[in-house]
Amino acid sequence: MNKKVVVCLLLLIIVTAGSGCVSEPVTSDEGVNSMDLEEIEGLWLGTLQVQGGMEVRLLFNISSSPDGSVSATMDSLDQGVKGIPVEAVTYKDKKLHLDVKSIRGSFEGTLKGDGKTIEGEWKQSGSVLPLVLSRIDETPDTRKEQDPVKPYPYDEKEVVYENAEAGVTLAGTLTLPRSEGPFPAVILISGSGQQNRDEEILGHRPFLVLSDYLTRRGIAVLRVDDRGVGGSTGDFSQATSEDFAGDVLAGIEYLKSREEIDASRIGLIGHSEGGLIAPIVASSSPDVAFIVMMAGQGITGEEILYLQSDLIFRAEGIDNETIARNNALMKSMYSVIKEEQNDTVAAEKLRKLLMDEVANMSEEEKKNSGYSEDVLEAQVNAQVQTLISPWMRFFLTYDPVPTLMKVKCPVLAINGEKDLQVPPEENLQAIEEALKAGGNKDYTVKELPGLNHLFQTAETGSPSEYAKINETISPVALELIGDWVSEHTAITD
Repeated sequence: MNKKVVVCLLLLIIVTAGSGCVSEPVTSDEGVNSMDLEEIEGLWLGTLQVQGGMEVRLLFNISSSPDGSVSATMDSLDQGVKGIPVEAVTYKDKKLHLDVKSIRGSFEGTLKGDGKTIEGEWKQSGSVLPLVLSRIDETPDTRKEQDPVKPYPYDEKEVVYENAEAGVTLAGTLTLPRSEGPFPAVILISGSGQQNRDEEILGHRPFLVLSDYLTRRGIAVLRVDDRGVGGSTGDFSQATSEDFAGDVLAGIEYLKSREEIDASRIGLIGHSEGGLIAPIVASSSPDVAFIVMMAGQGITGEEILYLQSDLIFRAEGIDNETIARNNALMKSMYSVIKEEQNDTVAAEKLRKLLMDEVANMSEEEKKNSGYSEDVLEAQVNAQVQTLISPWMRFFLTYDPVPTLMKVKCPVLAINGEKDLQVPPEENLQAIEEALKAGGNKDYTVKELPGLNHLFQTAETGSPSEYAKINETISPVALELIGDWVSEHTAITD
């Protein structure tokens, strides 16, 4: 799961889905003399050192049009987001200003004498970080080591289908082996937050890697953009895990309509929140032949969030007093969400809790948390809206155990030993006990040594490591999933 609601916020470049648009051109008369343009035109790359030891590479592309207008875009390379509009470009007396209004960010710097370096600062939501941009000739290769390279030894088809009940159009990619069908198939279900079909996160594309691996082993794979992402329609902000389960059911119906797919061998592989959704679907549909839960939950969302924040804070070296304060704040906020169903009243109570907490912070604590006076109201309001969202209200109180007890199809439940977001001990034990109590006769529960929440080989498991690790999914995890699915679909290599 990618959501983490805590008062001590990790500083990240916050971008919105679908931001790959081109900025409106800014005329040279507004801030760039055409004679000076060649000094800043081109590609400029810099690296932010953000809280938690994380590095985020920013790439600015400044260009001109024949009419003399100037435009620019920004890529956040390690977050896999490209084409963020730079709404204003100002350059005068060697000083460059870039305004990225969509994420409340800006860069101000000075071109050095060598003409190849711009030293300055990145500002976002009240935080200020040093940033040095260097001129480069071509866009860096962001492909990870495990990303598959075309041409693929299988067929890849762009598909679109409807969840008619919800009025949502879903777009995705279906990969099909080139051997003789009909094929067993799996639908990949992403974790929380708005995810594209590759479940892209911090430069990694786990579902692209997983689909490639499974398709090479003779299994058809459907991976889909979440509601409101990429080619899919719908309002993500108003949806819950149950709504996403409806989207998966629509995917099953779509696969059943294709002659290349064996309708009796359609399974689900869900990661994180997807591992919660898969049992919901399997318990309600006889068409699900098997499920794989990758870091799926066996306890309530509230329990997970307490464990998650404690483990991540400790991995980042946060002191016990801060952890205790944060835990107390979380309990107060979650009590409001559970007890107050009126969103307006709940929002006011939550806003007061957060504002009181900020008022009691030292200046150093405010700086480290990411809060700032000039945008405090906006930051608090954004957090409040997340807390009272339909998704959070459902997630906090949903107990997966009764649903797991109804799942009768084969289940593979796996977690990484170093998973700090969905801790393995508590969740795997609860999953196993629920499956056993429900009379499931075919389940495998396994903790994988040394792997984190993304199933990467990790040192601490902290989310701050995700982008630094070149591995997208451990070969151990891939092989375990591949072998288990092949065994349960009667595929022999």
